[in-house]
Amino acid sequence: MPSPESTELVTSSVRWRWPSIHPEGRKFAVIAGAITLALWFALDWEILGWLMAGVTAWTAAFFRDPVRTTPTGANLIIAPADGLVTAIATVPPPRELVEAGDMPADPLIRVSIFMSVFDVHINRTPIAGTILRVVYIAGKFLNADLDKASEDNERQHILVEGADGTKIAFTQIAGLVARRIVPWVKAGDTVVAGQRVGLIRFGSRVDVYLPNGTSSQVLLGQRTIAGETLIAKIGVSELIEGVAQ
Repeated sequence: MPSPESTELVTSSVRWRWPSIHPEGRKFAVIAGAITLALWFALDWEILGWLMAGVTAWTAAFFRDPVRTTPTGANLIIAPADGLVTAIATVPPPRELVEAGDMPADPLIRVSIFMSVFDVHINRTPIAGTILRVVYIAGKFLNADLDKASEDNERQHILVEGADGTKIAFTQIAGLVARRIVPWVKAGDTVVAGQRVGLIRFGSRVDVYLPNGTSSQVLLGQRTIAGETLIAKIGVSELIEGVAQ
C-alpha cells in the first residue's frame, strides 16, 4: 500500500498573470494610445481610431516582459530567445570574436532562433557567468531568416564565460523590420542564467554558438522560450530526432 505521504496532494501558488510591459516599450504604447485618442475624439475619425487602437494593443504586446522560470544546474545552456529554430549548422564562430582572440576559429554548432513580430523580443543569457565582450557591428537589414544575415546584417555579439571557463557566444541580429538592438549589459558584468540582456526592435533573430563537443538538444521547427527551454548540455553530444505533428 502506498504511504500517506506518497498520495498527498501537492498544491501550488503559481497563477497565470498578465505580463508587464517593459519600460523600453511603454513610451511607444503611450504615443500610440495618444494618437488613438486624438483620432477618436479630436478628429472624429472612428475607423482610423479603431485601426490605431489595434496598433496600440500590438505595441504593448510586442514589449511584453513575462516572468520566466529558468532551470538551474551544471552544464545547462538555455535558449536566449523566444521563437522558431530555423537552422542548426556547423559554422565558424563570429569573425569579430575570433579576430579579437576571444574564440578559436574552429567550427562550432550554431543554433538560429527566428523571432517574428508576435514573439517576446527580450533576450536572455544562456548561461551564468561574466560578460567578456559585447561587440556591435553596423550592417544591412536583410531578412533575418536568411543564412547570410549572420554576416551582413546589423548585429551584436555577446560573449559570456561560465565559472568553469566555458565560453558561449550568442548574436542578436536585426532584420527587415528591426532597426535597433538595445543592450542592457557590458563587458565585466556578472549575469545569472536566464537574465535579461537586451532586446531587438521589431522582429529578428538570435544565433547561439555551442562549445566543442556539444550538440543541440532542440530540433528544426521547434519553438523555444527564452530563459526556459534547454537547447544543449555542455559536453553532451548525442543525436536526437523528432516528428512534426
